[in-house]
Amino acid sequence: KEINDESSYLYWAYKNNIPVYCPALTDGSLGDMLFCHAVRNPGLIIDIVQDIRLINGEAIHASPRKTGVIILGGGLPKHHICNANMFRNGADYAVYINTAQEFDGSDSGAQPDEAVSWGKIKGSAKPVKVHCDATIAFPLLVAATFARRSHSANSTN
Repeated sequence: KEINDESSYLYWAYKNNIPVYCPALTDGSLGDMLFCHAVRNPGLIIDIVQDIRLINGEAIHASPRKTGVIILGGGLPKHHICNANMFRNGADYAVYINTAQEFDGSDSGAQPDEAVSWGKIKGSAKPVKVHCDATIAFPLLVAATFARRSHSANSTN
């Protein structure tokens, strides 16, 4: 609400009433900083379960609409987003963009067919994994989408 920077995705999410979730808020050094702050200032309470409840609710209550996932990178956010769709018998669309490889057994490197086997992506979906750095591929994907939309709008005028 207080961000007044049009170059921020949080600014546009707020302006368009798009929820932003962070189920990994306590992961890594941020979690350590929150712990230290809470020791010095008792009373700080962060409800991580509420974020998971809200993420799962987005997928569960999407019916009869379809759901799609665009996973940039992987790890814990990928896990939570895909798991949420398991509660609705899988996402209808899935695009993974990352450089992770399957050989080490990481969730980030898992191919979409692994998510299909768990019911996180529907068997009827045509998921795609793009082997590229997300900071390169995603802006190109977004630009192409807007270019196509703009071209279609200009063609009908």
